[in-house]
Amino acid sequence: MVFDRQMKRGQRDWAVRQPDFKAAQYLKEEIGWRVADKVFDLTKFNPLVLDIGCGVGHIAPHLIKENVGKIIQVDMSGGMAQSSAKCEDPEVIVERRTVDEETLDGFHENQFDLLLTSMSAHWINHLPQWMRKCHDIVKPDCPFIGSMLAEDTLYELRCSLQLAELERIGGVSSHISPFVKTQDIGGLLSSAGFDMITLDSDEIQVGYPNMFALMYDLQLMGESHCTHRRNPTIRRDVLVAAEAIYQSMYSSDGKYPATFKIVSFIGWKPGPNMPKAAKRGSQTVSLKDIGKIVEDPEMMRKMSEKDGVDKKK
Repeated sequence: MVFDRQMKRGQRDWAVRQPDFKAAQYLKEEIGWRVADKVFDLTKFNPLVLDIGCGVGHIAPHLIKENVGKIIQVDMSGGMAQSSAKCEDPEVIVERRTVDEETLDGFHENQFDLLLTSMSAHWINHLPQWMRKCHDIVKPDCPFIGSMLAEDTLYELRCSLQLAELERIGGVSSHISPFVKTQDIGGLLSSAGFDMITLDSDEIQVGYPNMFALMYDLQLMGESHCTHRRNPTIRRDVLVAAEAIYQSMYSSDGKYPATFKIVSFIGWKPGPNMPKAAKRGSQTVSLKDIGKIVEDPEMMRKMSEKDGVDKKK
């Protein structure tokens, strides 16, 4: 196993008790909102939803009764699970459970109408088995929507620490956890049995006043390094050198940029009513005309009416 899950639980429990915890949730709040936004694209109602690795609830506040009936939030950190936010819509039922999101014990086959996960899956040790478990507990014709950190996340910090260690001690230790490759996520979903898979990747760059502010915020996010082969300490002179290298190589306008690469995915469990891909050549509008359609409400209305007539046929 790559990750020490007990240490990760301890990191999350520690983080949620800190007075500055909420101020450091900006990244998770942004990604949670993006995951929730994809739920609004679904045309079906989802009576029972599972939020895997909910943290303090970055998805649920954005969901409404027209989309979901009940959401179960699970996280291996009891402190985070019990502190997780409810839906702002009071008619959506929220249940909190302390469950290890890697094992998902206590859930049965074909139980959920929708699975959601945000900024948690990159800490799973056995992603192929985990994806299969997710496939088992979601119902046929239902989707799995999520986002996770991917390769090249925090490359500025990784390179700075590595170069500093080479200079000071002549070797390199592990201080940044490994991340999955973007191109592998689609294969993992497909191997688990999901179909109609959609992937997209994005980079979010956050500016910090110095390297140490970044490292402190990572602790408050519960995103510190936790591999079994990690080096538990970093020498003071290495940190000072890494700060200087970070500033020299990446700093601009007094800010230290940190890049987070986000991969978002949607996969459907096959079933008789699963959405089908449009036939090749069935499009009615050229991509070059998209701008015109967006700017012309009347054209958009006519296209919607035509699409409705075609579906009835």
